Amino acid sequence: MEGQRKYDLEDRLVKFAILALEVCDLLPNTKAGQNLEHQLSKSGTVPALLYGEAQGAESRADFIHKMKMLLKELRESKINLRIIIEKPLIAHEKVNTTLQECNELIGIFTASIQTAKSNKV
Repeated sequence: MEGQRKYDLEDRLVKFAILALEVCDLLPNTKAGQNLEHQLSKSGTVPALLYGEAQGAESRADFIHKMKMLLKELRESKINLRIIIEKPLIAHEKVNTTLQECNELIGIFTASIQTAKSNKV
């Protein structure tokens, strides 16, 4: 696939959700681990669901609103992942991979929201 870039955001968000859940499965069975597992399992999976909702938005404003909610969940996931790394609760490459993908998705959706706002019809 080198030289060819395919951006299927739904697929990327589903894969991100799976990565987030895999990180959750690695967390220790401690109070901190359980709390972060609960937080990350929600914030890591909701963006894919919100993306589906955004695709069926009833207006540009509705689309932008749903995309902003999606972005908020990604940012929450980013903070959860940073806490897991910096505590450290686990030392596993999957956490770094998940954080990297989260950062990339934040960049993509930040740009998408800006584009949607500027494309006034």
